[in-house]
Amino acid sequence: MSTALLRRASQASRTLRHTPPLSRSVSAATSPSAAAGAFRPLAAVSLASAAFLGAYALGSLYPPAPLALLYPQPAPPPPADPNSPAARAHTAALESALQSLPQLTALRTAADSGDWYEMRPHTTLTAEQRSTKLTAGALHGPGRLALFPLSRVRRDESEQIIFTHLGRGLCGHDGIIHGGLLGTLLDESLVRQAVPNLPAQVGVTATLSLSYRAPTKADQFVVIRTQLVKKEGRKAIAVGRIETLDGTLLVEGEALVVQPRDAQLVDPAAVRANLGAPPEASSPVVQQVAPQVEVPLVVDSVVGRIVGIGSD
Repeated sequence: MSTALLRRASQASRTLRHTPPLSRSVSAATSPSAAAGAFRPLAAVSLASAAFLGAYALGSLYPPAPLALLYPQPAPPPPADPNSPAARAHTAALESALQSLPQLTALRTAADSGDWYEMRPHTTLTAEQRSTKLTAGALHGPGRLALFPLSRVRRDESEQIIFTHLGRGLCGHDGIIHGGLLGTLLDESLVRQAVPNLPAQVGVTATLSLSYRAPTKADQFVVIRTQLVKKEGRKAIAVGRIETLDGTLLVEGEALVVQPRDAQLVDPAAVRANLGAPPEASSPVVQQVAPQVEVPLVVDSVVGRIVGIGSD
């Protein structure tokens, strides 16, 4: 009897040893560490999604420079009719933005403002005279060079600061101003700097060197700064740069301007009328634009970009 009981107890012990520990498995499956492990993939997916959405939103608001150049923001083309009410309102809005630029206001109120005079080149030319000019005629108008430049010039003709607006119709690559147009503007500015320092106040560009430092975006005001470096007889050398309103260098250059030997055949008054002469009054020079009708425009006052045409 006892032997049979011992045999059964031994068999029960061996069976128990080979039985899977179900209780331990269930306990392990429901432990906090196991629950945390199951949650980790879901948390990783959530974090990755949040990071992607955040990066996408940030990139849309502040796109990296290469993407902004390759995929510029859409903008309206230049008005087909430069004399239409919308075109006139466009020009008037830009003129108002120009006169309100903090950079221009600072120059007008600086302690040495009396040493400078202000002028608007090309404004004294007739419509017929402008028709044969490049920047004052063919390229002038809403969406292109909508405004005549505004120049602050030292009275000794040694330095000048020019404000101008570059429209969307002056691009090579969409949204980026054509490099040849920038070279033309800098060339004209350097000649304007040099000519008053020549004996007959008549001169032409002999050499011009340019260095492009950064792409120039369309639909913004830029500043052209020039300075007289040297004058000797019939020659004058001037250097200059085009920069954004915040001072980012876009283009820099140097020009040798020479007075022709037959300069006496050229009327200096006509040259000065084109380049601009000191005004009799010292008050700010405003380009007069009279819109035929009121067309509400939304203007970025920092760069002068027309961002939309409103409606009543």
